[in-house]
Amino acid sequence: MEKTPFKAESQRLLDMMIHSIYSHKEIFLRELISNASDAIDKIYYKALTDDTLAFDKDNYYIQVMADKENRTLAVLDTGIGMTKEELEDNLGVIAQSGSLAFKRDNEVEDEHGIIGQFGVGFYSAFMVADVVTVITRALGSDTAYKWESAGVDGYTIEPVDKETVGTEIILKIKENTEDEHYDEYLDEYRLRSIIKKYSDFIRYPIKMEVTRQRPKEGSEDEFEEYREEETVNSMVPIWRKNKSELTDEDYEKFYMEKHYGFDKPLAHLHISVDGAVRYNAILYIPERAPFDYYTKEYEKGLELYSNGVLIMSKAPDLLPDYYSFVKGMVDSEDLSLNISREILQQDKQLKLIAKNIKNKITKELERLQKDDREKYETFYKVFGTQLKYGAYSDYGSNKEDLQDLLMFYSSKEKKLVTLAEYVSRMPEDQKYIYYASGETYDRIDKLPQTELVSEKGYEILYFIEDVDEFAIKMLMTYKEKEFRSVSSGDLGIDADDSKDESDGESENKALFDEMKSILGDKVKDVRVSKRLKNHPVCLTADGDITIEMEKVLRTMPNNQDVKAERVLELNIHHEVFESLKAAYENDKDKLRLFTSLLYNQALLIEGLPIDDPVDFTNDICKVMVS
Repeated sequence: MEKTPFKAESQRLLDMMIHSIYSHKEIFLRELISNASDAIDKIYYKALTDDTLAFDKDNYYIQVMADKENRTLAVLDTGIGMTKEELEDNLGVIAQSGSLAFKRDNEVEDEHGIIGQFGVGFYSAFMVADVVTVITRALGSDTAYKWESAGVDGYTIEPVDKETVGTEIILKIKENTEDEHYDEYLDEYRLRSIIKKYSDFIRYPIKMEVTRQRPKEGSEDEFEEYREEETVNSMVPIWRKNKSELTDEDYEKFYMEKHYGFDKPLAHLHISVDGAVRYNAILYIPERAPFDYYTKEYEKGLELYSNGVLIMSKAPDLLPDYYSFVKGMVDSEDLSLNISREILQQDKQLKLIAKNIKNKITKELERLQKDDREKYETFYKVFGTQLKYGAYSDYGSNKEDLQDLLMFYSSKEKKLVTLAEYVSRMPEDQKYIYYASGETYDRIDKLPQTELVSEKGYEILYFIEDVDEFAIKMLMTYKEKEFRSVSSGDLGIDADDSKDESDGESENKALFDEMKSILGDKVKDVRVSKRLKNHPVCLTADGDITIEMEKVLRTMPNNQDVKAERVLELNIHHEVFESLKAAYENDKDKLRLFTSLLYNQALLIEGLPIDDPVDFTNDICKVMVS
């Protein structure tokens, strides 16, 4: 039989198809099933305008049949079939889409939609098959035809007998190689797995013969295998059902079936949008973080479907990084896909969907925070760090979305509070939102720097995570209230509201200058403290970099030795200060000893390393024997 060559450009495209376009060979089955679904859809659309044509959905199906012995895999449909001319046009010219032409010619704008748009999916079969055979009979025709090809060398078409309308595609599966195990495409379990992954929500039944077990007749302990035909796809996706028909258990079951997590989701969102862009989505807020969530290996993203066909297992562009914990799926008919239907193009529709999803997640978290505080705090203890990083990253561009979701431990409430709750309790005379940083809540409780703010009755937010202070610095203000560290140079508490220490500063200037000289470049200044009440000494910082921020930055690579401008503050009303004054007047060696001890004491309070632990212990010994 004479073989018809593919057109030159088609030969090149077919070679690309086999070796380049698809990233996973298993995609071929998704493409063949999608084409079969389109073939049935075409009969459905014709029945809408042809009174002589009845469409009973129960009569239409797709069948997948594997024959290990002969190494063949067949995909059969009861769809519209093809004429000889259509075989030549659609299969003889690669990228000539019969589905696209049908959709255009019939002005199809139905909610069902037609999947095939590019006319290349069929040829993905050559990734796994040496020979592809198509046996088809068109609706309204008495003649069937067989199209067959072994690849780029061309194809043949000949008439054959076929009793029913529809198409059967038979693949002669390649032999295994060292690099590829083609036997998997003849394995029942593997085929079912691929169908469930990509084509579970094709709206027509996908039938397969599957292996089952049953007790042997007359025996309770022995079992035998048998084969029976089964519909292996779900067909009607949960996201296309009416929300009123679904229960929390239905959503939780879907969460488990899709392996979004082994936990029970804290909340779910069912979104149906029919506007500038049409899509359905089901989103979940997990209860627990995946084991690799805070690692570079974690991949964010939602499952992306087009007309119920899985296009991407993880579409990262649908979620902002700060909501990367969200699981779920999106299904849309309006997306612009690339030729392999694997990678989404950066288009207007995608951006609209992503923006809408972001807003929906934000509102759901706000609702949880307001209506189910216990559940929100459970979520926040797991994923709050991610929200803080979101507020800090991208130069604070997302802070408006996230600031009301943030929570911090309160010195007064002894629990997590929102910024809105903090501000609502601020006294009229309080200028700033005060915070203190440390390794644990208990250690912050004991910080000398908190004494004045606590004495004034002002609430303090406790920061124990590395990102906390950086996020707050990026926020700068909340409801026009500036954030202020209890260790900052200026607490914004008027001098007449505390003790006026201006005289103490001038009276002891010489002593402070001497101590600064002893400490050298370790401190920017030594000065009287306006915040200390019971403790003799503390470290504070001038400028934007606090001591806690310095500690974090020091742990990072390429930190360029960023340091806070440290200030040693002294409580001139503490009895230790009298010893300092006496040493300054009578014994400069003892002054040097006391200065070193006080500085190292301040470092320990801050959780900073002492420059020379041996010298420090020797200094303590000197005091003990003096």
